[in-house]
Amino acid sequence: MDWKEVLTQLENGTVRAAVPKGGGWVANLEVKEAILAAFKAGKNVNYGGIYEGFVDKDNLPPRSFDSEDAVRLVPGGSSVRRGAYVAPGVIIMPPAYINTGAFVDEGSMVDSHALVGSCAQIGKNVHLSAGVQIGGVLEPVGLTPVVIEDNCFIGAGAVIVEGIHLKSGVVVAPGVTLSKSVPVYDCVNKEILPKGSSIPAGAVIVPGTRPVKNPWAVEHNLSVACPIIIKYRDEGSNASLELENALR
Repeated sequence: MDWKEVLTQLENGTVRAAVPKGGGWVANLEVKEAILAAFKAGKNVNYGGIYEGFVDKDNLPPRSFDSEDAVRLVPGGSSVRRGAYVAPGVIIMPPAYINTGAFVDEGSMVDSHALVGSCAQIGKNVHLSAGVQIGGVLEPVGLTPVVIEDNCFIGAGAVIVEGIHLKSGVVVAPGVTLSKSVPVYDCVNKEILPKGSSIPAGAVIVPGTRPVKNPWAVEHNLSVACPIIIKYRDEGSNASLELENALR
């Protein structure tokens, strides 16, 4: 696939870096290969105009929007890179960054100091609170990027990386880190989720700890951080997370 065409299709939302399949998601290899080809083809240039003093690939400039796009990009240092899709109704608060290949669907909020990494997939009506870090996963091309499905709420300072998949309606409390190397403990169903498995729909995840079993660590009462599913969403949690329409 021609990388120029792919970048345009990504911005239009007609192709995506990952697609749903069999209840999960898989990487779109052709799209990710085209993005890598674009990085290889690009040359560093000095940007001018409002981007005076910045240097980046000549073929991956920041996107611009107008009122017809129905995207609210609030002034103050945010940037959406070429090849990223931002749907109508999305709000981007400064400063925030959305990288090439990312997909942010309708009605979602990208709050201040939030990062949406390359190829990350963000569903409808997702709230990415201040300081949230969403990893992408561009390389290796076969790895699925981070996927956050519709109606998820990600609390301030949360970190979601390594191709983690959140099913619809998941709530992540502030400060939680989700990665494939750290197991998730489901206190409701009394099980440890297999590493790399999807986070079940409606799960409410909070930061927790687990003891380190090394004898020296036991002697010193050491523990490491881990995410805990403390409950699943109910009417009360839904009401507390309802977004004010005035913000739109």
